Amino acid sequence: MLKMELLQEEQIAQILEASRKVLEETGVKIYSDKARKLLIDAGCTAEDVLVKIPWALVEKALKTAQSNVDIYDRLGNLSMSLGSRNTYFGTGPTCPYFLDPMTGEHREAVKQDAADTAKVADALGNIHFVMSLCTVGDQTAQLADLHEVHAMLQNTTKPIVSWSFNQENLDEMIEMCAAVAGCLESLQEKPFLIVYAEPTTPLIHTKEALEKVMLLAEKKVPCIYSPGMVLGGTAPVTISAALSIGVADSLTGLVISQLVTPGAPFITSAGGCPMDMKTMQCSYGGPETALLYMGSTEVYHYLDLPIFGLAGATDAKIVDAQAGVEAAFQIMLAKGSGANLIHDIGFIDSGMTGSIEYMVLCDEIISMTERYFQGVTVDAERLGTDMVKQVGPGGNFLVQEHTMRYFKQELWSGKLSDRQSYSNWENKGSTSMTERAVEKMRKILATHNGIPLESAVKEKIDAILAKAEERIVQGFEDLN
Repeated sequence: MLKMELLQEEQIAQILEASRKVLEETGVKIYSDKARKLLIDAGCTAEDVLVKIPWALVEKALKTAQSNVDIYDRLGNLSMSLGSRNTYFGTGPTCPYFLDPMTGEHREAVKQDAADTAKVADALGNIHFVMSLCTVGDQTAQLADLHEVHAMLQNTTKPIVSWSFNQENLDEMIEMCAAVAGCLESLQEKPFLIVYAEPTTPLIHTKEALEKVMLLAEKKVPCIYSPGMVLGGTAPVTISAALSIGVADSLTGLVISQLVTPGAPFITSAGGCPMDMKTMQCSYGGPETALLYMGSTEVYHYLDLPIFGLAGATDAKIVDAQAGVEAAFQIMLAKGSGANLIHDIGFIDSGMTGSIEYMVLCDEIISMTERYFQGVTVDAERLGTDMVKQVGPGGNFLVQEHTMRYFKQELWSGKLSDRQSYSNWENKGSTSMTERAVEKMRKILATHNGIPLESAVKEKIDAILAKAEERIVQGFEDLN
């Protein structure tokens, strides 16, 4: 198969040496008393919130961390094996805006968007996990994270990757998923929930972020801890220097996670985007985004940790040629580098807007990319030397049994790509690829029937959400 390589081993070693110096000499700010005590007790030095972490502690954490994290669907079937060069694609989170799937209107995101995203993702063969593609804007604001999970659980059996505002919401999110699994032990044995937390670059780890990391480690629920750097803003503008800071930040999370529970499932990256110096916008679609994630992937392959990746995100405001070009390069590079959990499929408008039609288009691009990386098999059967001799010069291979045997394996055929004659294309409506993606999206929304939650389970997650709503109301009353 095809394989891409960005960094040589000695360059990875240089980046890790720079990360070591950041942790040991510059230090990181730890705003959680509990996490800071864990680090000090383990041998770190601290001046107020500034903590310096010896590299030996990182090496110890790397020895206990899982190199492969198995993720299941909510039916208990193995869905993803996060490790080695296994690659899986899924959507992204937290877009405040959404392209309405029925009208195309650009509007604020609502809970139904999380449900629709999950439903369409459930039907697409190349989308392996689901994030909501939105921040729910029509429900209790403090519980947007819980409402997203509540919507996704009811519309897909695929693994869910989510985020949370705080430790309380995270606890209730885990409680919801444990209710679906049957109990917490069942969820731990066959996890279908992964939760994302993030340091604040450069080199700041907030109380809220670390509380989530520690709770996930205690509960043995898979955690993603990954920076969202802005090259030239919150990180150095050079990719190598940004990697050194991003790796230092993510390894800080790893150390804390492993101090809480050795072997706690942990997934990471040193990701981010460049700042466009003309617009001061964070560019998801720029080539540096893909290069940064590709470099991050190679560093974490070297460290033998499961890897968070990015692809299928564009700066375009609609699903157009720019969106297609940026998605194609990102998906190809993410697949080629061997990132494991590749998110943000469906992001447009520099991560501000979610688009289900873009997810459908990216599903096609992933399918084509998979064919590229299938590569070329050379063996006696496929060479078919005797058959070539039999057909001879000027012969016809269409009617050969060899063609019938191998054409479905060898020749890729897309669902959205057009290969008709011009006249046939014209007779069928002269549609663009984006229009065909919209048509497919709407058909899925109208006809796809996934596997619903049992009514008793639905009642349990509804009750957990209702209890959380009461907690928020009580909090307001206490303030008044």
